[in-house]
Amino acid sequence: MSLTREVEKGFLPIAVKIAMQAGGAMLCAMMKNLPKHTKLVLGLLAFLPVYFAVSALGTKLGVWGWQFGLMTLTFFGGMIVLGVTALVALVSLVLAARMTPRHNGLISVAILGLLVPGAALVMFLNAGSKAEANPIHDVATDTANPPAFSAATMAARDEAGANPLSDYQVPLRELDLYKNKPPELAIKSHAQIITDRYATLAPLPLAGASQTDAIAAVAAAMGNMGFKDIRPDPATGTVEGVAESFWFGFKDDVVARIDENEINFRSVSRVGVSDLGANAARIAELRDRVARQIGQR
Repeated sequence: MSLTREVEKGFLPIAVKIAMQAGGAMLCAMMKNLPKHTKLVLGLLAFLPVYFAVSALGTKLGVWGWQFGLMTLTFFGGMIVLGVTALVALVSLVLAARMTPRHNGLISVAILGLLVPGAALVMFLNAGSKAEANPIHDVATDTANPPAFSAATMAARDEAGANPLSDYQVPLRELDLYKNKPPELAIKSHAQIITDRYATLAPLPLAGASQTDAIAAVAAAMGNMGFKDIRPDPATGTVEGVAESFWFGFKDDVVARIDENEINFRSVSRVGVSDLGANAARIAELRDRVARQIGQR
């Protein structure tokens, strides 16, 4: 055995262990000497990611419903936790600034305690803006005849208690899910909103590619994007898959329909009203990946 391997196997683990123990001892000593208000700020900053992770993963694992996990815990409860953190950090900043001699480290911790809730608030406001800009959660490249889902997908949606699929030609005001939309939006249909807000979405021309090649390309692209339950169906010329968000586990159903001269795509969320633009962005990425697979743009 070489000297390098001896170091790796023997000395190095011991050195790392000693260093970690020493670092932990130093950290504990530093924490003991910190004022209580600074410790509280640090504790809240450490609690924040745990709180939001539990809110999301609890939803994903089915511990509680998505409304409770997203609306109650993440948005409502999250705002409270962020507000408390910011308030404690502000008090800590005042106390640290009045200390003699001044401790820049304590001031830095307090400022961090203000910046983190501020950044989270900006993210929440940005989510609100995205919801207003993307009022629907059902997007397709063919608004006159949207690709249809199979009976298996519809059964899965029913079992999950998913939103019903909407008629693209019906104004939002006639759909229960969108009845609270402002009047200027409520008079529009899905087809009009998609045309207005996702003007760049378009069918993908086959340009010589066979249906078999197109189906294979769509299935491969879905796999590369991490879709689950990918189901090509040559008989109907469709490929279906399920996209799932990492934290909350929100599921969106996606279908591609290979027509005679083009491929049309549709992506629909199972829950919620707005999708924050996720379905349109997903279709754009899927279309681009399939285009590269079949040598088109």
